[in-house]
Amino acid sequence: MYGTRGRRLIAAAAATLIGLTITACGNSDNGGGSTTSTGATSTTATPTEAQNGQTGRAFTADPSIVSPHGIPFDSWTRIAPDKIAVNFQTGSPECYGVDASVTETSTTVTVDLKSGTRPDAVGKMCTMIAVFGNLEIPLKSPLGDRKVLSAN
Repeated sequence: MYGTRGRRLIAAAAATLIGLTITACGNSDNGGGSTTSTGATSTTATPTEAQNGQTGRAFTADPSIVSPHGIPFDSWTRIAPDKIAVNFQTGSPECYGVDASVTETSTTVTVDLKSGTRPDAVGKMCTMIAVFGNLEIPLKSPLGDRKVLSAN
């Protein structure tokens, strides 16, 4: 187990994800989590608009994820006037899920993307792999010229 883990740490692209995965697995005993924003968020980042559209595997928002923690997204795609998709990295979809909350203003759309353990995977052994995914997010009003920001 440690040999596989060590080899994966060598891969620079997976190093960050492994750290997040270890944190999520270590906190899986805390019970259910909530995706409701408490107002305490980190500084926002400005991801780029993906020129080639959505990347990776499509995820469905899962508000029941256990021990949710914020993750950044790398890019986003305009799906419809009132819908975007965010592109991110997470763990295996068999073990990990995502959810998002959105704060809209007249000039920005801030997405707070969370990753956590699926309830049916708590206590199970999960492989530590990086998965590229995307999540479609409906907006309350058309995006227009507003900036898309990541809360994480």
